[in-house]
Amino acid sequence: MADDDLLKLKIDKSTGEIKKVTRRRKFILWGGMSAFLLTGAVILYIGGWLGPAISVEVSTVSQVYPSQSFSLLNASGYIVAQRKAAVASKVTGRLVALMVEEGNRIRKGQIIARLENDDVVASKAQSEANLKVSAANLNQAKAELEEATLSHNRNKNLISKSYISQSEFDSSEARYRRTVAAVQAAEAALKASQAAVRGADVALEYTYIRAPFDAVVLTKNADIGDIVTPLGAAANAKAAVVTIADMNSLQVEIDVSETNISLVKVGQPCEINLDALPDTRFRGEVHAIVPTVDRSKATVMVKVKITDKDPRMLPDMSAKVSFLSRSLRPDEQKPRVAVNKLALLSRSNRHAVFVIEGNQVREKNVTTGENLGDMIEIRDGVNPGEKVVMKPPSSLKDGARIKIAEK
Repeated sequence: MADDDLLKLKIDKSTGEIKKVTRRRKFILWGGMSAFLLTGAVILYIGGWLGPAISVEVSTVSQVYPSQSFSLLNASGYIVAQRKAAVASKVTGRLVALMVEEGNRIRKGQIIARLENDDVVASKAQSEANLKVSAANLNQAKAELEEATLSHNRNKNLISKSYISQSEFDSSEARYRRTVAAVQAAEAALKASQAAVRGADVALEYTYIRAPFDAVVLTKNADIGDIVTPLGAAANAKAAVVTIADMNSLQVEIDVSETNISLVKVGQPCEINLDALPDTRFRGEVHAIVPTVDRSKATVMVKVKITDKDPRMLPDMSAKVSFLSRSLRPDEQKPRVAVNKLALLSRSNRHAVFVIEGNQVREKNVTTGENLGDMIEIRDGVNPGEKVVMKPPSSLKDGARIKIAEK
């Protein structure tokens, strides 16, 4: 039985052959995959995908104005109304009406407010009544003068013929002279009454507060019920009712360092940029150089007239002014897309820049325009706000990984 069992033991040679074939196939498969991965890695490395990140400097595509290339000096200041007034009353009284509020546009002579004026109105009525009495007295005196004149002339004829006595003639002459004097007195009284009426009109007018010029109301300083007085010395009294400014008189006032004042002259063209309106540039010119130096700041005040006025301009807005070497042409008044010249690449007959996208760069062809100082106009290819590589190294390729150099 044992021999029979030993005879049954056999080595299966076919299974060993299969295992050898399987191992050989796995080796070939892994070898092929390794070669593929190595080739891909080499390709990626050459393309910059697996290479070390290249350190680069960055600049931003921006919108610039052509005036920046011929600006001689930049300075900051504020918009100031050259005609500004705190409108008050000439007399003391209680404010009973206020017809305007902040932001209202008013015309010269327009009534802004009114003070309590019942006593002034009564005084004017009395003056007008006195004027009527004076006029009536004058008419009566003239009538008496006319009668006395006729009587006196008649007596002259009679006395020449000795028809009346000398005493009668003297009496008529004296009456004539009295009536002449009475007329003169009545005329003087009439003039006095007329002057009193004019004075009452003036006093009444003082209770009306009018705009001294065309302007816009900036602030309201008093309200109905307040006591308004010219000096504002009384407790809780108001001196000014409103503060107004002539918006047509707006100018930019700038403090220019005395070391740079030689770069500024009257009539010089300027470009004005308001912080409140950053997307718009306004033309201007130097209106005046105030001949006084501020010792504490070593500056000279320069006033710049605004050529292109805008209704959105308000007093005390901050402004930046560029003093230009020449006037702007019409085509130079709009912003242009530009990039630093050091970011530009020359590729045979074309120009390009490396635009940063995440931690990689993309090479983009661009169309260039005019030189704008250290910038160059880009007419097509990139948009404002995009980041580009400054001074791109020769090793930089499209799709390469980059890191931004620390300044």
